[in-house]
Amino acid sequence: MFVLVNLKAYPCDPAAVAAAARDVAEASGVRIAVAPQAAHLDRVAATGVETWAQHVAPVEHGSHTGHTLAEAVADAGAEGTLLNHSEHRLTLADIDGALDAADRADLETVVCANNPQQVGAVAALAPDAVAVEPPELIGGDVSVSTADPGIVEGAVAAAEAVDPAVDVYCGAGVSTGEDLAAAGSLGAEGVLLASGVAKADDPRAALEDLVSGV
Repeated sequence: MFVLVNLKAYPCDPAAVAAAARDVAEASGVRIAVAPQAAHLDRVAATGVETWAQHVAPVEHGSHTGHTLAEAVADAGAEGTLLNHSEHRLTLADIDGALDAADRADLETVVCANNPQQVGAVAALAPDAVAVEPPELIGGDVSVSTADPGIVEGAVAAAEAVDPAVDVYCGAGVSTGEDLAAAGSLGAEGVLLASGVAKADDPRAALEDLVSGV
């Protein structure tokens, strides 16, 4: 099971969360990665935790002011990148271009999708994984695996039908060990979460609870 912690633009200490994630990963044997703001990638990577970018743009080296270059995040220590989060939507063409950019920089990829239909469309572009996240549940207290397990099961089936090599993760409202276990029971290979760790009073305790059932 893979746990990807998206720090978004929350007012947390990215290095402190990263250090907690590193320690919990080492103690539990669960793969945990942290996706900070681009400006904090090197600080997070310096802790030794697996580090991901929140986004890379579908561009190459050149005149692209304000875009996030895949090679630049890789140089800063990123090993993977999120794409198409509900808070940073892309067209299918731009997702395809961003996947090409990530491939150039040897970054692992997780593409977010709202529902099983989108999961199927995105899986056709051959990312490493897709994460199903209904927008209405993002940032809430109820996980998608609890609120609507059919969405997770449908996402797994949709990806399997298109490309069995594409893993499926689930996000939106994930915060506890029960959520993680439920995701796994529905066929998900990982989870994507944010506020459950980034906004926790004690991120280490939140992560320990999250992986407690693994």
